[in-house]
Amino acid sequence: VQLQASGGGLVQAGGSLRLSCAASGRTFSDYFMGWFRQAPGKEREFVAGIRWSDGSTYYTDSVKGRFTIAGDIDKNTVYLQMNSLKLEDTALYYCAAARTGNIFSKWSYNYWGQGTQVTVSS
Repeated sequence: VQLQASGGGLVQAGGSLRLSCAASGRTFSDYFMGWFRQAPGKEREFVAGIRWSDGSTYYTDSVKGRFTIAGDIDKNTVYLQMNSLKLEDTALYYCAAARTGNIFSKWSYNYWGQGTQVTVSS
């Protein structure tokens, strides 16, 4: 089972990026897919998530209205559209999959991608 995250890069504040997470090795239709991020010296934190079964989406407060998570079940891929990026969004972004548990907690996730770096400059 693999999760392959991509789409990170360097962008100016106010700009946009779209991250992708391609899953392979099994179907994740019964999983919850999440995006986390970790800045240097900080804990890994929940950013956004989507439940494949009903399309429910969840966001941490700091990204609401700026980030949008979406999934393409046929491609087994989850996207994170990030708009109006801020300096504080700079981090290594990870995608992950959880079967059960607290979707906001990193400990609930069974599978993790390798991370993709997002750097927002002033």
